[in-house]
Amino acid sequence: MPPTARCCVCPGSFDPVTLGHLDVVLRAADLFDEVRVGVATNPAKTTLFTAAERLGLVRAALDAAGDERAGRVVVEEVPHGLLVDHVRAVGAAAVVKGLRGGTDYAYELPMALMNRHLAGVETVFLVGDPRFEHVSSSLVKEVARHGGDVAGLLPPPVHAALLQRLAAPSALPSDPSSTNEGR
Repeated sequence: MPPTARCCVCPGSFDPVTLGHLDVVLRAADLFDEVRVGVATNPAKTTLFTAAERLGLVRAALDAAGDERAGRVVVEEVPHGLLVDHVRAVGAAAVVKGLRGGTDYAYELPMALMNRHLAGVETVFLVGDPRFEHVSSSLVKEVARHGGDVAGLLPPPVHAALLQRLAAPSALPSDPSSTNEGR
């Protein structure tokens, strides 16, 4: 990346990546020269997919998008620790977060202010596409677990992976291999 290029980090657990996530990432590529999708593991969350699987699914979603902006997106794992440390390490100018509504703003604002306090890292909020305002990874997983159709909410390769995972006996929520414990 040239020294004058502007880079941002779009962090999240992406378990799984949705069309709403993809919309924010690609729109961030309109604003920044390089977008680094930071796939993080939140120890407070139980994940359905491993970190490696989530990295692969984000890459597959970007490939399937058929959008030239995807060429300016780097997908990487965020190491454990503070997000601002990762943002500084990759030389990013900002964190980009998508907002679906007021609840997201109320959740994200304190983190944005803390990131600025700790390291001078700014946060750019992008208003999400209204078509995906109701979409969250957690809700998509819950609906899919009960047989609901979530095809229009996920990139096709992610939808296929989700259905395959939920069909496997190990996808039950009580399965310890689907948690972050021991990582």
